Amino acid sequence: LAAHLHGQRCPPYVINLDPAVHDLPFPANIDIRDTVKYKEVMKQYGLGPNGGIVTSLNLFATRFDQVMKFIEKRQNASKYVLIDTPGQIEVFTWSASGTIITEALASSFPSVVVYVMDTSRSTNPITFMSNMLYACSILYKTKLPFVVVMNKTDIIDHSFAVEWMQDFETFQDALNQETSYVSNLTRSMSLVLDEFYSSLKVVGVSAVLGTGLDDFFVQLSKAVDEYEREYRPEYERLRKTLEKAQNKQKREQLEHLWKDMGSVCMQGNAFAGPDDASGMGPSELILTRGMLDEEEERESDTDDIDHEVTEESHEEPAFRNFMQETRMKYQRMEQPE
Repeated sequence: LAAHLHGQRCPPYVINLDPAVHDLPFPANIDIRDTVKYKEVMKQYGLGPNGGIVTSLNLFATRFDQVMKFIEKRQNASKYVLIDTPGQIEVFTWSASGTIITEALASSFPSVVVYVMDTSRSTNPITFMSNMLYACSILYKTKLPFVVVMNKTDIIDHSFAVEWMQDFETFQDALNQETSYVSNLTRSMSLVLDEFYSSLKVVGVSAVLGTGLDDFFVQLSKAVDEYEREYRPEYERLRKTLEKAQNKQKREQLEHLWKDMGSVCMQGNAFAGPDDASGMGPSELILTRGMLDEEEERESDTDDIDHEVTEESHEEPAFRNFMQETRMKYQRMEQPE
């Protein structure tokens, strides 16, 4: 895919998210292996292979905001961003880090999930059904436009799989050759997935020969249109809902802060007269301070505060300290520049 785009003079921006791959057969602009050492993670946390991959991906996801900035900078130079994820479905699709990365991308850019399956290993109807269940679960989890790529068509043509998806009877005939319990389960599942097949984008390619990639980009273009038509409005709605919730939370926190600060101020100035500016809450004092006319400024003279503090000197020591600090602050504020 990368070679095809380079041949079209449309170089992609490539990101590798598989920390356990030994040799990467294509150049990557961002490589998780440069940030996280997979084997060191396994040793340090005492993990197995899958646990090491998940933890490495979790560590990398904490810095994915920086990756997003790199992608934004390359928007004009690269039309396509290719992100190669770990092959294990549970490692990326059903992990917290996979969800974070997917949603971060989908909320900012037109994003399409490409599910690559091995056609030569799916000639058995039961194995084929297992692959389709995987695809269905990924589509359900990511909620993004979806393209199934049947790879290795240079070994076996993918037309049999397409026929199984389009013709229920043909798939049933293939299943009749199986007599195990799993075949009965597969037969039932095929009825359930019939609706899933009807809207699925499928294309056969060969990574070795490069055939089928033109058809793939046709399907990809349709998937992008689907994103713009159906998925972007939903993400925009979710983003606005999230912003409203965050703004509401900030307002509530600010109101609580003002209330708490106001109660402290009122306790410290319970004896102040109704015309005393020091009896106002903190926010009101900030808003009106420096905007009062000369007559109002005389009414809020600090001599009144001094007098009141002297009269209430029998109060608790902590209270007296609070008022003394308040008086000193007001004196500094009243001093002419």
